[in-house]
Amino acid sequence: MGGPGEPPEGAPEGTPGGGEDEYRSVVFDESFVRAARLQEYSAEERIADHAPAVRRRPPVRRTGLPRQALALVLLIALAFGTAIYMGVRHPYQNPAARRAVEPLRMTVIPLAPQGAVPGTADPAHLFAHSPAAQYRVGAEGIPLPPSRRTAHFSDSQVVTALSTAKDYIVRSSLYPEVLTGQQVRPVRMLLDPAQLDQFDESFTHPAADGRHAPTGWLVRFDPARAELADRGIRVQGTLQAAEADAATLEVTADHTFVYALRPAGADAGTPASLFTVRRELQFRFDRDDLRLRQTQLIVSYVQAGPLSCGDDSTNHLRPLLAGQTAGTGGPAGTDPYATGGATALCGSLAASAQPSV
Repeated sequence: MGGPGEPPEGAPEGTPGGGEDEYRSVVFDESFVRAARLQEYSAEERIADHAPAVRRRPPVRRTGLPRQALALVLLIALAFGTAIYMGVRHPYQNPAARRAVEPLRMTVIPLAPQGAVPGTADPAHLFAHSPAAQYRVGAEGIPLPPSRRTAHFSDSQVVTALSTAKDYIVRSSLYPEVLTGQQVRPVRMLLDPAQLDQFDESFTHPAADGRHAPTGWLVRFDPARAELADRGIRVQGTLQAAEADAATLEVTADHTFVYALRPAGADAGTPASLFTVRRELQFRFDRDDLRLRQTQLIVSYVQAGPLSCGDDSTNHLRPLLAGQTAGTGGPAGTDPYATGGATALCGSLAASAQPSV
């Protein structure tokens, strides 16, 4: 007997599984069937013509783009049209051009003593018996005032302007390395880049022209003449901030600094004397300056003494020290016919401004 599904006589010899096994390895998957593209002829067609029972279906002709491609084309066209429209309409205003930075205008006025400069070996005694007795020491004498927002600047921007101005004053009036002429970089770093050429030229080619005096930018003493007898510099003054216009903040500073000095290279027992510098500075800040914490110094008015009117105070301050007098020398000569030169000025240092020792 043959097994189920086999002919009665059994499977043919030589074919272990029968004829069906020949097609068991053939797999007609879905992609193969779709790719065949076959179509059966009708009965009438088969009677009329002895053609194969099937005919090849003509390839499907697609009309138009797929929906995804069409949507992509429309989206690109819409974006392109929007870009052109926005460019024509200029919906955003161009930022206002930055105002030109003004060069620093400076005046340095030496104050000559009316007699011999008083002095003593104890700097603390000098301070205690001078108008600076109640002054604070160092940066504590430069407090920041209460700040309020303005019409176009926030409270934080006003604070930034005040603190940057204070930083400039501290570096240019209190740093020992600046006072002794060893460094100018701490001050230079705070300036707007548009003023750096003027600053650098002031130190490479000092001139009493109201534009290029190093002593208009900072306080520094002639290291060959004087040195600090006490690092506790006394300071008193004010800071005020105000809006100049919608794009500019201005800070006005007015401070008096009192230094105890003695001759360069002298020992601690050598009498010291006091030297007074009053600095009135005007700072300007635009929004770039506030963001970068830098400033424009546009006005510097300095009175300093005791000095001799005959000495040049352009590059360094050359103090008159304990026991010295101004002598008979007057201010440096001024040529009224020369253009571009500043008129030399000299004042008298009141006796009340000196310590009573």
